[in-house]
Amino acid sequence: MIKYQTNNVTVFQSVLYKTTSLVIRTEDCIIVVDPNLLPEEVLEIRQHVDKLKEDKPIYLIFTHSDWDHIIGYGAFQDAIVIASEAFQAREDKECILSHITRFDDQYYLDRTYPVLYPVVDIPVLCDGQMLEIGLTKLIFYKAEGHTDDGIFAVVEPLGIWIAGDYLSDVEFPFIYHDSGIYEQTIGKTDKILECHNIRLLVPGHGTATDIKEEIIFRKVLSYRYIQELRKAVNENADHSFLIQGYKYRQDQMKSHNENVELIKRELKELN
Repeated sequence: MIKYQTNNVTVFQSVLYKTTSLVIRTEDCIIVVDPNLLPEEVLEIRQHVDKLKEDKPIYLIFTHSDWDHIIGYGAFQDAIVIASEAFQAREDKECILSHITRFDDQYYLDRTYPVLYPVVDIPVLCDGQMLEIGLTKLIFYKAEGHTDDGIFAVVEPLGIWIAGDYLSDVEFPFIYHDSGIYEQTIGKTDKILECHNIRLLVPGHGTATDIKEEIIFRKVLSYRYIQELRKAVNENADHSFLIQGYKYRQDQMKSHNENVELIKRELKELN
């Protein structure tokens, strides 16, 4: 369903995991981000794009390779795909697709488009990489830590920051890759806010915000969670308080416990 809309920007949010999809219309192109999640939701996004596109090219950005973010690719095979070089090089693509198939089978879901792993046309290689499409500029930053293949994207001149699975208001950091690298990624917040006039932040789950102070607050919360969890694990102390403020913590406890195990491994490697 549509959760936020202006003349240029439409943010869709799935009823599952509050996963966001984004459609941006500029004078030069249509930009689609992580179309997801239920079959009817993906088709709603596709229909919205078809109403807007006219003869404009469609650019499809994948922020990372989590199954819930790539699930709608099959409905956008006519798009020019942008994702990280690591996203393109993954060796576990079939495993990710199997996760989607299991999800659909579990809930008896039928899709009118194929379940495919995205074929990348434009790989993101480094921070600051820019793609110019007429007057529209896309500036990319590597965003690793949650996974090892994430990216941020900033759309200029609209000032939209596509944040993937970072800076959410409904999730603490889910760390599948590396906690130190995760800290480095959210540490790019200050640089991005300094270099760009950000008017809207769109996270991969939860609520978009146009308030700069809210963006900084989310960054601080993420830092605090990682640093306090690392300290608690190192001291064998209680850490359950770190997720008490999150509404869906009963289900998210699994992700918190996975973070604990990852940080234990990291600390062991340091010693």
